[in-house]
Order: sequence, then C-alpha cells, then structure tokens
Amino acid sequence: MSVRTLIVDDEPLARERLRTLLASEPDLHPVAECADGQEAMEVLARERPALVFLDVEMPERDGFGVLAEMGPGAPPVVVFVTAWPQHALRAFDAAAVDYLLKPFTVERFRRTLTRVRERLAAPPGDLRQQLQRMFQELRPEPTPERLVVKTGTRTVLVAVDDLDWVESAGNYVTLHIGAETHLLRETMAELEGRLPSRRFARVHRSALVNVDRIVSLSPTLSGDHRLVLRDGQELTLSRTYRTRLEQVLGHPL
Repeated sequence: MSVRTLIVDDEPLARERLRTLLASEPDLHPVAECADGQEAMEVLARERPALVFLDVEMPERDGFGVLAEMGPGAPPVVVFVTAWPQHALRAFDAAAVDYLLKPFTVERFRRTLTRVRERLAAPPGDLRQQLQRMFQELRPEPTPERLVVKTGTRTVLVAVDDLDWVESAGNYVTLHIGAETHLLRETMAELEGRLPSRRFARVHRSALVNVDRIVSLSPTLSGDHRLVLRDGQELTLSRTYRTRLEQVLGHPL
C-alpha cells in the first residue's frame, strides 16, 4: 500500500528534512509540499492525501485553521510538526496522531511513523469517529477580550487590546499597559496560549509583545535584535524567537 503524503511547512529546511526521512519509507509517498496554509488547502482538495505532516504556525492560515476549513475533506491522519510546544494539548485534543517538536531525532520520527501506521490500519469506522472529533475540536477557540487581575479584594479588568508587552515573573506575569503594570497569576506559557497568536509574539524567554506596539528593530553585535516599542521601552529579540516574530510580521528581519 502506498500512502499519499503531504508536507506542509513554511520553512524550506524543515520540508527538506521530512522529505529526506520519508525517502527511506517505501509505503509513504509524498505527493506535494506546501509553504503556507492557503496553498495547503488547495493541495489538500486536489490531491486528497491520507497523511499530512502539518506545521502549526504559518502565513495565511495556521495548521489548525487549515483542518477546520477543510471539514469533511480533511485527511484522516495528521501529524503536527512545529517548534512551539504550547500547541501540543490542542493538537492531541484534535485527534492528531502525534506532535513532533522541532528539532526531533530520527528515532523520534520513527516512533511517529509507528503511530501513523497503526492509525491507518484502524477500521474505517474508527477513523470516521476520530475525524469527526477533529472537526469539533478544531473550531476556533475564542480569545479573551480582557484579562481579569485580582489584587487583594480589588479586581481589575485589563483589555487585551491595551497590552503593550508581558514580562515573565515565575508563576506570574507582569502586564505592561503604558505606565501601568499589573501582576497576573498565570505563567507565560499559559497566557501566550490564550492570547491571539497573530498579534502577540514571544521575543524572549521572558517577554511577550503586542506586535502593534513595535516601532523599530535593529540588529546587535551578538546576533540578537534591539526592539523598541511606542512608549520607548527597549526589549531584546533573541535569535531563538526571531523566526516566530518574522511569521507574525509576515516579513524577514
């Protein structure tokens, strides 16, 4: 049996690595590669692959949006491949076969293929139920319009639109809104998962920024970037998070 396989990732090197690994699997036949969500939808409708290796964060439309939009035309077997661990729980809730976190080893990839083959061998009725569950779970999750901050007996409502940036403080985060700051009892990873990913981007391990507040970026000798917000606040964009910010901005730095 030859399994029609699609690779979807906006990073050329990531697509090349998957293509190389799949070349040694005679039962898995790559039929196409896509670099963004819109292209993926067109190819999915045309090629009808049974297996898709799907990136999460992409231009045009993210991986979850691609599957939700496809509805009954979506493939029964999906493996999410991404550099962002915060989407893992949602991926498994969506009945994904696996969640490959970049960079992954060959051994880890082979474990994924074992799960893929088990899913493909499942009775058709099981696959239909899993696919139906996927559609239900992939409906866009509502993002909060405001954050509720409790300070003693006082409750403050902070509009998400007003956020300039967020600073990690252990099991808390500090919300920066102009000259005001508020301490919210939530980890950076938890808050990042709730905020709209097209407007907020992690620029450092301890800093999350509303991209609408960025006015300039300039490279530093260390290979990082100096980022300046509207209010003059300066932050560091580390090399680790550069690709993520480029995806949100839709432009290379």
